[in-house]
Order: sequence, then C-alpha cells, then structure tokens
Amino acid sequence: MLSTSLLSADKDPMGAAIADYFKHRKADRLRVFSSQFDEDEIPVKELFRAEKLMPLLERTALSMAKGKILDVGAGSGCHTLPLQEAGKEVHAIDISPLSVEVMKLRGVQNVSQTNLFDERFCGAYDTILMLMNGSGIIGKLENLPTFFKKMKQLLCPGGCILMDSSDLSYLFEEEDGSIVIDLAGDYYGEVDFQMQYKDIKGDSFDWLYIDFQTLSLYATENGFKAELVKKGKHYDYLAKLTLQ
Repeated sequence: MLSTSLLSADKDPMGAAIADYFKHRKADRLRVFSSQFDEDEIPVKELFRAEKLMPLLERTALSMAKGKILDVGAGSGCHTLPLQEAGKEVHAIDISPLSVEVMKLRGVQNVSQTNLFDERFCGAYDTILMLMNGSGIIGKLENLPTFFKKMKQLLCPGGCILMDSSDLSYLFEEEDGSIVIDLAGDYYGEVDFQMQYKDIKGDSFDWLYIDFQTLSLYATENGFKAELVKKGKHYDYLAKLTLQ
C-alpha cells in the first residue's frame, strides 16, 4: 500500500537537517537505520549541491527535462532551482513541511507540501523527475501498477518520467562472480529505512531499489516504454519511461 500521508515537523528528520543547514551552513548527523544494513548517514551538505557537482545521471536528467516539469521529493530544491534558472516551468513537491519552507526561502517559485499519491493531487506534466534513487518512494514491487496508474493521471500524452535507481544485486555477489539471491524471498531491492536527526526520529518506511530489467517489464505491462538512458559508476542508472 502506497502512503498518501504528509509528514509533521516532529516526524521530519531530513527536513530538520535541511532547515539547520540552510540556516547555519552546517548540520549534525542525519542518521539512517535499516533492518538489512548497518547504520549509515546522509551528508546533509550534498542535499544542497550545485548542478555542476551533481552526478552525471542527475545532470543528464535535468538537461532532458522539458515542458511543464514536476520535481518529486524535491528536498532542498537542488534540482528545481537550476531548472527554474534555465527558464523552465517546474513544480516542486515534497511531503516534508520543513523542506518546503526552505525551498520557498531559497526562491523556488512553485512549491507545495504534497504527497504524489494523494488522490486529490492532479495536474498535466510533460516531465516527472524522480531523482536521488527516485524509485524509492514506490516502496515495494507490488506498488508498481498503482504507481504507473498515478503517472498516467499526471502526464500529458507522450510525457515521460525521468527516474534513477540502483540494482542491489551486487550485494549478493559471490567470490566467483556469481550472484546468489533467494528467489522465494522478497525482492532484493525492497529495503526498510528509518531516519533520525538530533532527537527527531521519523517513522520506518519502505524504499525500492529496482533493477532496470524489472522496471522495464512492469513499465511495458502498464503502458510505458522504458529506455536505459545512462549507467552510473556504481550499479546505478537513469531511466526514461515514456507514456505510450
């Protein structure tokens, strides 16, 4: 089931980190927990990086975005702002109230605290941007048909989704190069995460990393054409999903 809720400030660790960095040019550790991985952290400074410092996949996506653009999970607005500066029409959305406030203060002209999957959210976009492992908010493979149904509601005829993700199969690679995955278990790219910033701890959430072959299969089944635009340096890739 895809969540349609918004965050409140007391459950918004990433937003709190973004707000701190914006105000003070520094932030504490944004900690990330998972039942599948060791504790990690997100470098908050990277959420504010300029276009020239972004990975090639993200810069490629920004150059391909055209028409009326929706930036999903826009965070600090790091993708929205260069698009806006290039004269493109872009609407930034995020479920974080603190991130939305920061984007407004940074000069993002069209921004709203919105959940992509809220049935009340509608529009007509030529490009939907889902970057920084943008497939994540889909949560689980079983949610993909619902995701594509929502995309059809939001996209203009011939519109496209520009989405990046990663293939986590490398985590299951043996010394001889073979990959051993339990096919009877859950899809290997389904991960649970929880974040904490200072004393603000968010709820646990599902996050989907999806290999391109699987994404392409679901896209075709749901009326989209999948194109592998570019591969990154570490099992990541940028996909273009065009509404047929």
